[in-house]
Amino acid sequence: MAANVSPTVRKRRLGAELRMLRKASGLTSTQVAERLLVSQPKISRLENGQRAISPRDVRDLCTIYGVTDQQVVDSLMRMAKESGQQGWWNAYGDIPYSTYIGLEADAVRIHAYEPTVIPGLLQTPAYAHAVIENTIPPVTADQATTRLRVRLRRQHRIYHPARPLRLWVVLDESVLHRVVGGPDIMREQLEHLNALGAEPHITVQVLPYDVGAHPGLSGQFSILRFADSPEAGVVYLEGSTSDLYLEKRSVLEHYDLTYAHLQALALDPDNTRHFIADAIKTYVNADASSLRDVSVDR
Repeated sequence: MAANVSPTVRKRRLGAELRMLRKASGLTSTQVAERLLVSQPKISRLENGQRAISPRDVRDLCTIYGVTDQQVVDSLMRMAKESGQQGWWNAYGDIPYSTYIGLEADAVRIHAYEPTVIPGLLQTPAYAHAVIENTIPPVTADQATTRLRVRLRRQHRIYHPARPLRLWVVLDESVLHRVVGGPDIMREQLEHLNALGAEPHITVQVLPYDVGAHPGLSGQFSILRFADSPEAGVVYLEGSTSDLYLEKRSVLEHYDLTYAHLQALALDPDNTRHFIADAIKTYVNADASSLRDVSVDR
């Protein structure tokens, strides 16, 4: 197990391995829970990577599942030990969407569609602060500062010298016109966006209004892929009170197809840079009172 794999990803991988072993044994999660004298939801949370598991519990589960290969048992127990470690974000306390941060930390490729806001990985500090301070429920000044630090720390991932994240973002045109923080902040943000879009591992496309109806009208989504399982992955759907993490192959194929359509409909990267450059001009010497300041979280 690579040392840079996040605890979140370790738990999900371990849970997937345990689920496969349980199914191979012919046992239901209810039967396993009865044998371990625990609740069935606990087994489900373990298999979904939502709960840490001790090496001892892994050993007991392997016994129940009839796993006789000691190397397999030792590997799973080691994975359980590593999954109990904390990610860097835990040092900042209770951070929203911490599960997503853990997945993002280990992803090698992310395809994201954003209809309302610049993605956190591409936000300037001023833009990010304007987004964070307008969250619901409201945050204190200290909470806003902490969340901003976390967001900026997340951005280290796209500058990692050994394994830079391959990031592809499709933005709805509305993102360029929604004034977050004021015209000066928007100008700086769009200039930053164009600069990042020129990086070889980052691609930015804008989906203009004139394409009309398109497959992304249902809302934001991100597709995360990982080095050890390029065909598998996680679809992340952000909600106002809870998030969804989808891993079924049929769901991944659906979102892959949706994203391919959005990429085809959007302006290509070169025309996108020109399009953003034109949008930047609207914020130069703009009258702040004529622009509406709107913010959303993330």
